Amino acid sequence: MLFDTHAHLNADQFKNDLPEVIDRALKEGVSTIVVVGFDRPTINKAIELSEAYEFIYASVGWHPVDAIDMTEADLAWLEELSAHPKVVALGEMGLDYYWDKSPKEVQKDVFRKQIRLAKKVKLPIIIHNREATSDVVDILKEEGADEVGGIMHCFSGSVETAKECMKLNFYISLGGPVTFKNAKKPKEVAAEIPLERLLIETDCPYLAPHPYRGKRNEPGYVKLVAEQIANIKNITVEDVAVATTKNAKKLFGIY
Repeated sequence: MLFDTHAHLNADQFKNDLPEVIDRALKEGVSTIVVVGFDRPTINKAIELSEAYEFIYASVGWHPVDAIDMTEADLAWLEELSAHPKVVALGEMGLDYYWDKSPKEVQKDVFRKQIRLAKKVKLPIIIHNREATSDVVDILKEEGADEVGGIMHCFSGSVETAKECMKLNFYISLGGPVTFKNAKKPKEVAAEIPLERLLIETDCPYLAPHPYRGKRNEPGYVKLVAEQIANIKNITVEDVAVATTKNAKKLFGIY
């Protein structure tokens, strides 16, 4: 009953063995996967996968790194896709100050436009945040993003920031880094944030959990994330699986 809330099965890294990857995930107990699209090619592939597999859903949005490439036509296309029965969220969207392809002001503008669209179409949002926490939180507040809520994807911030995001109606999603020996903050978040506000993810093919760190990640490894959270909270893996799946289904409106 595991729910991988953020996977990129639409990435080139899976083009040669995708059916086997999906089969392994099912054998590990993964029941639902959200494939996240963040530009034209990956969005098309996410939709295609959601139509091919009953248990795969799609999220559609524009990545902040590529914000400079987004046009009004792209935004209109996202609105059109939001009506697709298998599209359960908008994103990933947000701010990324690590890469400098798109100027900060362009990123902010594209981020705001997507939040407004999410409110219009009444879908939750998936947030990408890299080295831009204060600006991300400020924009979420200013745009009234709490109206739709969503996910702080692959959360790497402090417990204090997590609590601030929770007040804005966001779930905190943990991935592979919570299993890393030196990952102090994700472990603190796993310990402090109540189970009813946590989600789990892989962000595959990136950020593979220990002992696969540095290798290609895949949805089946989300079980290792659940196991680590269970260890930290001193509860069973089943407790983590049931709670995080329930949280994800509630957020995405999957019944």
